[in-house]
Amino acid sequence: MTKPDLATTELPDYVIADIARQVRAALEEDIGSGDITAQLIPADAQANATVITREAAVLCGTAWVDEVFRQLGNQVAVQWHYRDGDRVAANDTLCTLSGNTRQILTGERSALNFLQTLSGTATSARRFADAVAGRDITILDTRKTLPGLRTAQKYAVLCGGGQNHRLALYDAFLIKENHIAACGSISEAIRRARALAADKRIIVEVETLAELEEAIAAAPDQIMLDEFAPEQTAAAAAAIGRGIIIELSGSFSLDKLVTLKAPAFPICLSSGSITKHVQAVDLSLRLQS
Repeated sequence: MTKPDLATTELPDYVIADIARQVRAALEEDIGSGDITAQLIPADAQANATVITREAAVLCGTAWVDEVFRQLGNQVAVQWHYRDGDRVAANDTLCTLSGNTRQILTGERSALNFLQTLSGTATSARRFADAVAGRDITILDTRKTLPGLRTAQKYAVLCGGGQNHRLALYDAFLIKENHIAACGSISEAIRRARALAADKRIIVEVETLAELEEAIAAAPDQIMLDEFAPEQTAAAAAAIGRGIIIELSGSFSLDKLVTLKAPAFPICLSSGSITKHVQAVDLSLRLQS
């Protein structure tokens, strides 16, 4: 798990490496052979513009907006009034743009798409984090992200106060029901994982108390309790004593989180809905010629 730095919301290296590629793909998709509507405007025309939010949110995606206008020719200056991770209120002005009018209008949709989607993800993560505030529960994301935006949404979760689960298939083992069936048992799956890559973190999903006992005996790094009832979760205390992280997984709505009775030990709670069911924040760009 990657811990967020909420004081600075710095971009992790794995995010920085992807921003230019993600923006390039978005611009190629949107512009294609050229923005014919922008060509109605003189090539040297200059303008100012503002981006405002129509609703309260957690801001995320500023680097993607900056990269959009850099790739379009770097003739638009963006002045941010808030940073990634900041809470913003309805009608707040998020940034001011000044420069080439054509580039402002050509980049408008791609820039807003990134900003509204990533702010929506950060806002979703913040709602989950707020729902468990004051309890020893860490909110985790999953790999249920929008295609092509994995690293961007993982960063947005950090901005919202959550933490990252594994990034992808290559950086940690996540042994689930079908892997267990194919390997023959939880113990055998963990043995094979250690033989294959001893330096990789091992996470095992269990569905019954018997599987939990077997997993604890095999001592993975993390055990995911899938749809466990509260009274069953208490049985995981034995894992904590062996230094194994316990993760709750399943259908956790915000309402359910508020009333969730957490066990008397630290746990993580993962939810795919943070990134999968994200609702874009309502933003608007207004040109001032």
